[in-house]
This record gives sequence, C-alpha cells and structure tokens, in this order.
Amino acid sequence: MTSVVVLDYGSGNLRSAERALARTGASVTVTPSLEAAASCDGLVVPGVGAFAACMAGIEALDAGPVIAARVAAGRPVLGICVGMQILFEYGEEHGVVTKGLGLLPGAVTRLAAQRVPHMGWNTVVAPTGTRLFAGVDAGTRFYFVHSYAATPAQRQGLVGLTEHGAPFVAAVEHGSLAATQFHPEKSGDAGAVLLRNWVSGL
Repeated sequence: MTSVVVLDYGSGNLRSAERALARTGASVTVTPSLEAAASCDGLVVPGVGAFAACMAGIEALDAGPVIAARVAAGRPVLGICVGMQILFEYGEEHGVVTKGLGLLPGAVTRLAAQRVPHMGWNTVVAPTGTRLFAGVDAGTRFYFVHSYAATPAQRQGLVGLTEHGAPFVAAVEHGSLAATQFHPEKSGDAGAVLLRNWVSGL
C-alpha cells in the first residue's frame, strides 16, 4: 500500500487532510517524525495561518532539509495552502519579510484585491500537461481561504492560475514537487480527484 505522511509541525488541517488522503486508498500517517517524512512514498506539507508562523514550525522541527532532500532526490512532496506558500523564496506579511524554503522561485505577497481574504469557491485554469488536474473539467471550483499568494513567475513549472483582483498561483507542478493554494481536502469531489491523481503518481 502507498504510504503517505502528513507532516505535523504544529500547523494545518491535519485530520481533514488525513481523512481525505485515506479515501484515496493510501496508508496515511500524521506525524512529526522526520524519519517517516524522509522514507514515505509521498509527503504532504499542510499549513494554515501566517507564513512566518508556519516557517517557525518547520524550523523548530528542522524539517526544511528533509523536504529539500526529497525534492532534490525526485521524491514526491505536496504542499497545501500555507504549506505551498513556504515552498517559495520568501513571504511578506505586514511589512515583515520571512525567508521560505526556496524550492520554488518567487515571493508570496498580499493579494491585489479590494476584498481580502479570498474566501470561498473559485475556478483554476489548469496548465497544459497537468497530472494533478487530469479528469477535472474546466470551470470546476475549489475551496480557497487566504489573504496572500504567490505571483506567477518564470521557472515555476506547470502553474495553475486563479484570479482574485489579479492572477495568482493556485497550483504548481514542478518535478516531484506539487502544491495547491486551495484546500483539496475541503473541495469535495474535485479535491478528491486531485488527491487521487497525486497518490496514483507516487
């Protein structure tokens, strides 16, 4: 059975992610164990709240090198919400810049929209060649709740886009690294398809 670890570093919808992933047929463990995170077939990095707080949790656990080593070795990692944001070079919140893991180029900044946070259902324009969105119809909606996002940039890989005030990165596929700004575990059938697509590729 495919083994998936949801990394418990003190942030994220751990149980809802665990349940949603278990429904794909994977063997899912929620744990802070870096040994488990290094050895599993697929590692999920969740995250809710502030970029700086999530990075502090990652650093306290010393999980950054494990995540980076998996990506360097071509072993699958999936970031969700702020777990996606910390994969970028840095985040800027309330004038404070916090260094991210630097596994994707670019920065996470406040959404350029009159209404923030961006909360609720929105569509994603999936990139050509996507594996995450295979079988997902155009116009399908996913559940978002966030005030900050990454801006599309070169060398980010396959980028799915959503618009709220301006286009932002809603999903990324870059080698063994995948990530979503939305919450697939809260996105009903569409999120279930996406998670099954990820698990099937492990």
